[in-house]
Amino acid sequence: MRRVPGSREQEVGRRALREALVAAGAEAGATVAMLYLPDPDPTRRVLHLTLVTGLSREFAAPWSRVGLEDPLPVADAVRESRLVWLAGQEAIARRYPRLGLVLPYDFALASAPLSADGAAPTGAGLVFLWPGAHEPELRAPQRQALEAARTRLARVLLRAAGEGNPILPADRPVMVRPLPPPTPGPAEAGAAMAFVRRLPGASCSLDLNGIITFITPEAADLLGTPVAELIGCLPWEALPWMDTPTIENHYRAAVMSRLPRSFTTPRPTGELVRFDLYPDNSGISVRITAGADQPASPAAFPPGAPEEAAPSRATALYPLMLLAATLTEAAHARDVVEKSADQIVPSLGAHAMALLAPEDGRLRIVGHRGYSAAHMADLDGTPVTADSVATHIMRTAAPLFYGDRDEFLTAHPEAVIEGGMEAWAFLPLIASKRTVGLLILAYSHPHTFAPGERAVLTSIAGLIAQALDRARLYDSTHQLAHSLQTGLLPRELPRVPRLDVAARYLPAAHGLDIGGDFYDLIRIDDTNVAAAIGDVQGHNVNAAALMGQVRTAVHASAGAPPAEVLARTNRLVTDLEPGLFTSCLYVHVDLAAHTARLATAGHPPPLLRHARGTTELLRPPPGLLLGIDPEAAYTAVEVPFGPGDLLALYTDGLVEAPGRDIEEAIGAVAACLTASPAGRPLGELADALVEHAPRGAPRTDDIALLLLRMER
Repeated sequence: MRRVPGSREQEVGRRALREALVAAGAEAGATVAMLYLPDPDPTRRVLHLTLVTGLSREFAAPWSRVGLEDPLPVADAVRESRLVWLAGQEAIARRYPRLGLVLPYDFALASAPLSADGAAPTGAGLVFLWPGAHEPELRAPQRQALEAARTRLARVLLRAAGEGNPILPADRPVMVRPLPPPTPGPAEAGAAMAFVRRLPGASCSLDLNGIITFITPEAADLLGTPVAELIGCLPWEALPWMDTPTIENHYRAAVMSRLPRSFTTPRPTGELVRFDLYPDNSGISVRITAGADQPASPAAFPPGAPEEAAPSRATALYPLMLLAATLTEAAHARDVVEKSADQIVPSLGAHAMALLAPEDGRLRIVGHRGYSAAHMADLDGTPVTADSVATHIMRTAAPLFYGDRDEFLTAHPEAVIEGGMEAWAFLPLIASKRTVGLLILAYSHPHTFAPGERAVLTSIAGLIAQALDRARLYDSTHQLAHSLQTGLLPRELPRVPRLDVAARYLPAAHGLDIGGDFYDLIRIDDTNVAAAIGDVQGHNVNAAALMGQVRTAVHASAGAPPAEVLARTNRLVTDLEPGLFTSCLYVHVDLAAHTARLATAGHPPPLLRHARGTTELLRPPPGLLLGIDPEAAYTAVEVPFGPGDLLALYTDGLVEAPGRDIEEAIGAVAACLTASPAGRPLGELADALVEHAPRGAPRTDDIALLLLRMER
């Protein structure tokens, strides 16, 4: 029985990881180091950001949960067990557009899976960032430090797992302080302060979160606010005239790139102020100077006019932009839920999220995060005519915000509240002027929804509405296509005495997940059986429809000589004029005579594994693809097929991949057949061959596989 690690054991393990991560980042000269751990449930292909050093929580939160299929460096590194190196902003934008859009700053990045001493991969990933002024390649010391870090961190994970105490991901990323600089003595500290005050202009210091940790009186005077009101605050919160996306973007650029940066902005009086930012791993030093000699710009506020309440922080645009980029990759409704929850729950400080949509007069749960399954089950199926806050939103299409539990229960005394929830935002999902659903955000503490934040939340709901509406339409089309595909392929293969059979079909992982690959097994009599496999050009409904017609034609001609079967089918396909071509391999097996006669129409060659254990590539005389020339002729060849022999028929999706030689790939399948034990169940062997197939991201072709083995 698996023992669940205790909190003390977890803390010991995480402390070891923290120490190793900080040391590794320092040795590599990295400005940021991040450690991802796999989800404890192996069926959930998710990485959780567990430790971060050199970066604020605000930056790290949107990346705290990464799917292994997400187009992000750490996902590729772990999934493909390789180093991902990005030398700068141009490389990031080219290879990872979502990352480049949301973080358009100049930095270099390396990501690698954690492994050590030839052991199996840990499933964990490491990310290092360096300043933007970096060479095109990793320097040798950096590469060596990265390899040492992979090994050191992997050993910590493997040792803990070997002791029965696997280190689990934290509920939220743990922010680890980098190694501090040497602490100065009293005399040295006094000299440093005197040095700062003697410098012309004004100065202040920000930590990596952007909070002011030190400011000179001259700087406070220049900014027009007392020192006491600035210390411990974010500049764009303490100073309304600095609350603009442009100013905060300068801070973000300095933090991410660790490169000096300067900008000029007007104060409310119209006077220009210049800020020079000098970042490092501990924070940002800022020089502030008056720009009286520069031409004045229009004042942010008319002189003498009262300043209005500060809008929501420019930071709110960060999760909004990231969500917009992320949702472009959401194909299914479940993807919309997962990607939305991954971004907005940590970024907005929410505790839980739920998406609901009307269906057949009732509200249905599309998905949720943070809520209990029992609470969601109670809400699922609520009639849209019922009197509840959710149905009210659906009818009025107006958002509702409740800052605390009392406010919510006063408005809806009949509502059932899940424990731990203290504030709520109910947002209609409106697409094409229709209310297509409802977004619920719940907070674990009372929350004040400022007007600016309400506007941002409404914008977020709009993005989710568009994505959900599109995804549900795709899901409906996908279900229709799946039903068509299922109806066209054989539901089950016929039982034939002395013949063991297994088949597998995997659709392409893009488009409608429907294609033209097909297989069939036709029992002619007790000792004769026909097998066919083919591939219609394309991955759409037209290809699937033609596939059904080709399969029917082959079925109707089964029993005739293989060359004649293909010739008849070719004439039919040509008469249909579908504008699509089809490859096909037809085999007639005589179980009494122990022979197999084959004919091909441009199809990949089959493999024959002999009972003695060797595997042979069969090369029947080549024939033209079906649907090109109605007069095309085909030639059959006969091969021995005795007890214990195995015939493997497949489509090109099993062996083709971009950049890979097809002969090499077919040889790899043959080697897999040869290495398989003679008595292995065909179903297991079929699964192994499909698993062995080249993998793309995503898979771009269907896979059909048909295995025939004469029993001994």
